Amino acid sequence: MTARTTRLDAGVRSALRAVGAAARKGLGDPGLAELVQIRASQLNHCAFCLDMHLALARKDGAVREAQLDLLDAWEEAGDDVFDARERAALELTEAVTVLTGGFVPDEVYERAAGHFDAARLAHLVALITAINSWNRLMVGRRIPPGSTEW
Repeated sequence: MTARTTRLDAGVRSALRAVGAAARKGLGDPGLAELVQIRASQLNHCAFCLDMHLALARKDGAVREAQLDLLDAWEEAGDDVFDARERAALELTEAVTVLTGGFVPDEVYERAAGHFDAARLAHLVALITAINSWNRLMVGRRIPPGSTEW
């Protein structure tokens, strides 16, 4: 597969990077941030982002290998793999990413709100939104994994 275009305005790239960085910092949990970004990228079939975020998750053991191995089946993986807080974040990630009913169900949002204070929850939603934007930019332009030109 060949990239459709590798052109991306530097201002857009900088703005999206800043949003993602602020959201990760505000969430305050680097491992959870990677899980969320990987799960959204799985749902969006973004090979570029999967390649990048799986490497970041493995770097310095930020995320356990069992979690990476079973992330696509997190609901079935068991509490010894994903705790309630991680499950709430992953459920919210799926709801925000897919928007099947046109909105995030109240019960999904409330479950997440039970595990995150208002500020961290806002940063979690911002992080999910940022990775979805990146996924769409990379998939839409067919940027291959590992590409340095984008």
